[in-house]
Amino acid sequence: MADKEATVYIVDVGKSMGERRNGREITDLEWAMQYVWDRITSTVATGRKTAMLGVIGLKTNGTNNELQDDSHFSNISVFSEIKQFLMPDLRQLKDEIKPSSTDKGDAISALILAIQMIITHCKKLKWKRKIVLITNGLGRISDENVDDIVSKVEEDSTELVILGPDFDDSEYGVKEEEKDPRKAENEALLRSLSEQCGGVFGTLEQAVSEMVIPRVKAVRPIASFKGFLQLGNPHDYDTAVRIPVERYPRTMVAKAPSASQFVLRSDLAAGQEGPDSITTIPETQPEDGNPLTSVRNLRTYQVSDENAPGGKIDIEREDLAKGYEYGRTAVHISETDENITALETEAALELIGFIQAERYDRYMHMSNTNILIAQRPNDKTSLALSSFIHALFELESYAVARLVTKENKPPLLVLLAPSIEPEYECLLEVQLPFAEDIRTYRFPPLDKVITVSGKVVTEHRNLPNDDLQDALDRYVDSMELMDKDEDGDLSEAPFPIEDSFSPVLHRINAAIRSRAIQPNDPIPPPAKILTQFSQPPEHLLETTQRHLEKLIEVADVKKVPPKAKGRKRAREPEKPLSGLDVDALLSQEKRVKISPNNAIPEFKQTLALAENIETTKDAVKQMRSIIEDQIRHSLGDANYDRVTEGLGVMREELISYEEPGLYNEFLKDLKEKILKERLGGDRRELWWLVKRSKLGLIDQRQSELSDITEEQAKAFLSAQ
Repeated sequence: MADKEATVYIVDVGKSMGERRNGREITDLEWAMQYVWDRITSTVATGRKTAMLGVIGLKTNGTNNELQDDSHFSNISVFSEIKQFLMPDLRQLKDEIKPSSTDKGDAISALILAIQMIITHCKKLKWKRKIVLITNGLGRISDENVDDIVSKVEEDSTELVILGPDFDDSEYGVKEEEKDPRKAENEALLRSLSEQCGGVFGTLEQAVSEMVIPRVKAVRPIASFKGFLQLGNPHDYDTAVRIPVERYPRTMVAKAPSASQFVLRSDLAAGQEGPDSITTIPETQPEDGNPLTSVRNLRTYQVSDENAPGGKIDIEREDLAKGYEYGRTAVHISETDENITALETEAALELIGFIQAERYDRYMHMSNTNILIAQRPNDKTSLALSSFIHALFELESYAVARLVTKENKPPLLVLLAPSIEPEYECLLEVQLPFAEDIRTYRFPPLDKVITVSGKVVTEHRNLPNDDLQDALDRYVDSMELMDKDEDGDLSEAPFPIEDSFSPVLHRINAAIRSRAIQPNDPIPPPAKILTQFSQPPEHLLETTQRHLEKLIEVADVKKVPPKAKGRKRAREPEKPLSGLDVDALLSQEKRVKISPNNAIPEFKQTLALAENIETTKDAVKQMRSIIEDQIRHSLGDANYDRVTEGLGVMREELISYEEPGLYNEFLKDLKEKILKERLGGDRRELWWLVKRSKLGLIDQRQSELSDITEEQAKAFLSAQ
């Protein structure tokens, strides 16, 4: 469970904060709010009810706080009490934080008020308390009660952070020239206060610049298994080894926030449904005027039924049979059989074997990594597990175990590897595949060619020669990312893993935070730290360029010409390998009539020899007549396979010759004749075969010259 947090932000909104200083294009308040909004939206994005915020305005035009009767607390307003912040609170706070018309207001008094707010809210309970003060240091700041503040902050373990525009910071390298004397005096006072409290004092420039660095979320791990690591059967043998252990995740995938579904509110009456797949939940217009409403997805189940309208009928979920996926096959198991075949298991981690580390292949990993530690606190258990870990380490071996996390859960096969670090020892655990999970594929070797007779050939047109191999080796070596020391040996990589962040995760989070504060402004570009590893370094590209050019030259790489349209029309008819023109030798004339007994080959040949569109149209007309005769004179479904084969050839050829309109016109007429029983009676079964074979209209996705959209093609097949 996450710790309870209470943070109070004190924001200086004085008149001086509305000015632009030191050549900046934004005011000091806008600059400061970049940091404040980033911190607040990060807390809101967690959605935690135990992460609460409060905001105090310093140097406001009016006074609004519980100590306002005291003159020391004038011009201080509580914009928000400590509570969980939501989107409406962000919008309201944005409207309230604006530069005022005065510079009166004491920062020390604001700190006292923030401490009082935290005490009232948190009482004596265990909370993480934090106060963030952002001010430019101009105006009067009293040094009274500083000692009391320090003692109270230390007593409550409150973290104090003080930031300001152009505050001097020698470590960061910021120093404001010709600083206002009062600001210098106030800076010294605030710095002393922060140091006495053990807090943080810094310049706003550093805080804003570090905003782009993604914050790594600290997660408190939860044990996924608490049981025994055992060797042998403890129920039958007293000599069986049992070590109480706990299992925690070592690595987990951090997922980006998922999108939610909303629709515009409608005037649907209560209980009235919308579309088949999505139903809006009717709601009254809320007070905030939100025009959106949530969406509920409805799922329907259908099975094929030739006698039903549309070829399918709806069924209830309770009538479905349960099936399991085995490869690409759905295996049905009845509830009775499933109860019989259910494996009764006990929660345990049982050792079943050992393997040498060098014989294990890393690609066998099938899950995230977990760690196994001894039961806490138990010194005897820690010593036993430590002995087992050191034994594996000294023998350079891994253990294979059978893991059941809970009673009657399916067992897992896991690998246990020793991990020994200073003052820390554990077993690394990862899931292994079962025999059914492994697929073995054979590929030909890359360095030789084996002929049909079994002869091994090392020099072949498909194998690289020595010059090509050498050029490729030099090119690969030139792309080495590791830096080299003076002796030419490889040193540390210039890309440390701690500086590598998930671009998708942090980019989406940053976009959400930006949209929460600026709903109408464009999303800012991604931070450079997220994209720094998406491209190779410039100096590396320059170094590898000459090696790449040499590789292109040796490999004789040539640019492939663009693919010409009109593929078959622009290409000469294929000739036999002999190079002889058989038709010319036999003095045959070009075919003008297609025989029904050899329709498909003759149709292809006619299209290949066609010199104009009229010949193509005539060939389609003849095939059309042949197919209709085959349907008309078919005894039952005797000719249906020949018809679907002919339609498939016509469709494929006319797509290749870029004449989709001829096929679409024919198919529309054919459907009408079939459904109106003009081709020898009821031939609806043939139309069902046409749909199953996906021989519908040629749409724009399959041919650019078609005037049929994908939706129209689907509607044509589904319509009866």
